[in-house]
Amino acid sequence: MNPGMTLLSMERVTGGYGDADILHEVDLKVEKGEIVVVVGPNGAGKSTAMKAVFGLVRVRRGHIWFDGSPVAGWTPDRIVRRGVCYVPQVDNVFRDMTVHENLEMGAFIRRGDLSAAFDKVYGLFPDLVSKRREAAGRLSGGQRQMVAMGRALMLDPKLLLLDEPTAGLSPKYMERIFEIVRDVRAAGVSILLVEQHAKQALAFADRGYVLAAGRNRRDGTGGALLADPEIARLFLGG
Repeated sequence: MNPGMTLLSMERVTGGYGDADILHEVDLKVEKGEIVVVVGPNGAGKSTAMKAVFGLVRVRRGHIWFDGSPVAGWTPDRIVRRGVCYVPQVDNVFRDMTVHENLEMGAFIRRGDLSAAFDKVYGLFPDLVSKRREAAGRLSGGQRQMVAMGRALMLDPKLLLLDEPTAGLSPKYMERIFEIVRDVRAAGVSILLVEQHAKQALAFADRGYVLAAGRNRRDGTGGALLADPEIARLFLGG
């Protein structure tokens, strides 16, 4: 395979937890510079697909390529060093540490002066500048999500994996997180996200995948999926 401009490619991936397969021949790709969203009903395998990319799920069959290398079966720490960072949905900050300490923890494999990395992250998340000395556990849910994303970006990844980044957030913060995702892409990071708020996510994503029961149901541009009456009826509440 020659991925070309393809940064991430999952090809017919089957796998899951222990002996139970959650994913069944799932295909998915992210081109360099893209925002790609995975949507679908609860239990569709969306988060499992993302965890498979990050080495947290057993891949029994199929292939996963990242930036030209086959990474299926790699450990998460090896995948991080290759340029992939993952922000889980829950328990994604060190609550007793300050915002700044959380960001510093994100740079655990970097050496030397981190001032440029801090400047970049605080530039993307200006809401955190005045909170940098506060404990992350005292922040709002939206602010904690910013800390988690910022910590991942301290490693200057090529691909950022976001697992339901707007879950539980107010509409105000949900829109703010989507704005930040666009800003992160503009800074040169490709993004794969799983999202509950399918309509809003598809509206700003370059492309989307619809999963159901661990299988591909549909894929296309965000606009095309939004306009598909069957997808709207089955998965978008309309």
